[in-house]
Amino acid sequence: MSAPQPTLSPLTQPYWEALHAGQLTFQKCEECDQAWLPAREACPNCLSIHWERVPAAGTAKVVSWVVYHTAYADHLAARIPYNVAVVELDEGPRMLTSIVGCRSDALLVDARIQLKITAEDGIPLPYFVLSEVNEEVVE
Repeated sequence: MSAPQPTLSPLTQPYWEALHAGQLTFQKCEECDQAWLPAREACPNCLSIHWERVPAAGTAKVVSWVVYHTAYADHLAARIPYNVAVVELDEGPRMLTSIVGCRSDALLVDARIQLKITAEDGIPLPYFVLSEVNEEVVE
């Protein structure tokens, strides 16, 4: 079964177009500098409608995660077990994603991670991988 398709609107389309081009973006308020994901019409901090779309550097840290051992959607069955993580981009906004390419028991709070955009069913998805910086810290 294929994954659900994103709903495109004038607000969300630039995000998906940037992912197709290999770039993760977020919104940033021009009034108070608050940064956020996912897309919304107004700043969640000051409610200003004056914001810009900003490219992310692609580096972040792990805030929290959960490991699923049951697929609650058919398209996820082949991934069991898989993690869903809250990560904080270096620029500030937090987002939900998955940390791929490692066992879930290798994840740690504050572990450094790097963006890895992966196309699934033609949809570019922003996943993350553990950064090599973590290996230096463990030694």
